[in-house]
Amino acid sequence: MADQTYDDARRRRMRRNARQKPVRNAPPTPIDDTRRTQPRRRNILATLDKPLIGIVGLLLVIGGMMIFSTTFDWSNESRGSATAIFVEDHLRNVSLAVIGLVFFAVVDYRFWKRFAIWLLLFTIGTLIAVLLFGDDTFGARRSLIGGRFQPGELAEFTIVVYMAAWLGSKNTKVDSFLFGFIPFGIVVGILGALIVRQPDLSSAAVIGMTAGIMYFLAGANLLHLGGIFSIAIAVGLFVVQGLGYAQTRLTDYAAGLLDPTQANYHTQQAIIAFLKGGWTGVGLGQSEQKFGALPAPHTDSIFAIIGEELGVLGAAFVVILFVAFAIRGFQIARNARDSFGALLCIGFTSWVIIQALLNIAVMTALVPSTGVPLPFISFGGSALLVLMIGVGLMLSVQRVANLKQSSSERRNDIANYDRGWGNRRARLSRTSNRRSPLEAK
Repeated sequence: MADQTYDDARRRRMRRNARQKPVRNAPPTPIDDTRRTQPRRRNILATLDKPLIGIVGLLLVIGGMMIFSTTFDWSNESRGSATAIFVEDHLRNVSLAVIGLVFFAVVDYRFWKRFAIWLLLFTIGTLIAVLLFGDDTFGARRSLIGGRFQPGELAEFTIVVYMAAWLGSKNTKVDSFLFGFIPFGIVVGILGALIVRQPDLSSAAVIGMTAGIMYFLAGANLLHLGGIFSIAIAVGLFVVQGLGYAQTRLTDYAAGLLDPTQANYHTQQAIIAFLKGGWTGVGLGQSEQKFGALPAPHTDSIFAIIGEELGVLGAAFVVILFVAFAIRGFQIARNARDSFGALLCIGFTSWVIIQALLNIAVMTALVPSTGVPLPFISFGGSALLVLMIGVGLMLSVQRVANLKQSSSERRNDIANYDRGWGNRRARLSRTSNRRSPLEAK
């Protein structure tokens, strides 16, 4: 009986030791090896940049609320329903824009580089077409297809894609006068001149500033940049002299700096909206300035309505979102795997922030009046579509970076996993001749 008890105890001890100590010269089981070495599949959503999607989503939500607030009365009078414009027009525009964002986010952004020159030529063609066949509204020709498509907005998108493709090429001599300065001036000059002919000074200014930022960050010669800046000022003054409405805006702006009561009508009504709103606002949908006092409350003046209905705090939250967009955009540019992707993110981020700054500055009487909408918030079709496509390309840049990083980490994980076949030695050759403690035994 005692011998049997002793044998049972010894067998239990052996089984326990066998569980704790791996059997030498025993290869890993197929299940463990398969689980460790098979690629980790990641769905599309997992590779997209969540912070950027969240920021843009919040801007779209705020834009939806403000567009309904500023159009329900107009929609009721023109279509017999307070929700017609919001549902039939705005939600349709947002849906198409989201589809465009998803498509361009999924497709590798490097695929579109080969089409940059064709996109530029197409854009120039549409800018010429709008001068010949465009809709004449308030003395300007800026749109085609009954106002649904504005080539000037496409030109703002195109300049980013083309400049990213050109400046990001290995053979581009950015700091060269002949191969850098001259081509840059020709491309920006052609687009700017065609847009000024509409006339649309604000879009021309946005294109010039966006392209200038990309040119500078790509490594342009500072003397060349100074020359471009001087030429732009000279051309701007010459153009303003030939456009009566631009001269009037500058005169009113200068007068408003000395006496706010002498500012133009648009600026005065925007200031009144902010004063009525105070810190917390009069409440969503309760604005009075949108009923005829402020021109275009659903587009150019929408930030003033935000200030009236949501107050200084609501307007400050919108500004914070744009600051967050800028930070995240430049972070994605830093993570990009090539110059084309980095310049795409820099260009689209700069484009959005320049538009936002101009719109907010106009509503707060810091710069003369312009017709720049507030990105993602103002009502618009083609404007929102090209903005969301730009965000889709930024998401694609980050997605490619995430996939490459994940692939690199997986290779390292596979290479370093399970160093013990039987003798506990590494499968891959080491870069050092030093022996491990296990080998020393």
